Amino acid sequence: MMPGLTVAILGVPRLIALDLSIPLHILGRYAGYRVLVCGEAMSTHPLAAAADADMVVVPGYDDPEVPLPAEYLDLLRAAADRGARLVGICTGTLALAAAGVLDGRDATTHWEYVARLRANHPLVNVLENRLFVEDGKILTSAGGGAAIDACLHVITSDFGAAAAYEAGKHVVAGPARSGDQRQYVDVLTPPRSDLSATRQWAMQHLGEPLTVRDLAEHSNLPRRTFIRHFTTETGMPPMQWVALQRVLSARRLLETSDWSVERIAAATGFGSATNFRAHFRREVGTTPSAYRRAT
Repeated sequence: MMPGLTVAILGVPRLIALDLSIPLHILGRYAGYRVLVCGEAMSTHPLAAAADADMVVVPGYDDPEVPLPAEYLDLLRAAADRGARLVGICTGTLALAAAGVLDGRDATTHWEYVARLRANHPLVNVLENRLFVEDGKILTSAGGGAAIDACLHVITSDFGAAAAYEAGKHVVAGPARSGDQRQYVDVLTPPRSDLSATRQWAMQHLGEPLTVRDLAEHSNLPRRTFIRHFTTETGMPPMQWVALQRVLSARRLLETSDWSVERIAAATGFGSATNFRAHFRREVGTTPSAYRRAT
């Protein structure tokens, strides 16, 4: 897609202001987009201005069991028919489903509304506990922070990883998390078990051969106590978390540098290129070289 894309964010009734402000701020600050807010709520343009948009974003709205006015659903159907990209944020996914454009497609929404989406729209393949899901030219996401990831993913798709990285800096966000990451972790973090300093230290030493013992010693906790607290805070065991951070760091280097696979493997702590390729394929679903070509 070429620069100069028109993005229409729909000012739907009962609009959730946060779900409007996130795409307006992230996409609206990027020079490649012309962003319009169209509709009746917090809008500066009539709904008709969205008729020719390259991308239509449906923010979340309260009381999603109450149907949106027919003109909004008609616009979404027309946008899908002419091949525009559609983005549903939080309960905005339910509007896309009500318009019939998600039938036979994968989609997600905020975890509170997953059961309702599945019950009311049985032709939609609802994937629960995902940050966002992309099926063809339709992207659906949870609300809040997941909307940031969805917007950064859109910028990556349209203008590349470097552009998304620059856009992310404005909202103090790192690279977009992958859509299949979880919306939530079932175990809450105890208020007095903050291991953020140890995690930061590990991030600064990813290229070194880290062990659970190294991390536990840095935290000044016994090994078993450290593992228990770390798993509670992050939702995963220490070395699984380290491996994930190494993959994320490797993704950044593949996106923004011309380093060889061997050099990236060494810099991110995977050691050999063979080990790096195996871990990367398992976590990302493709090879490092194929990932680089796609970004």
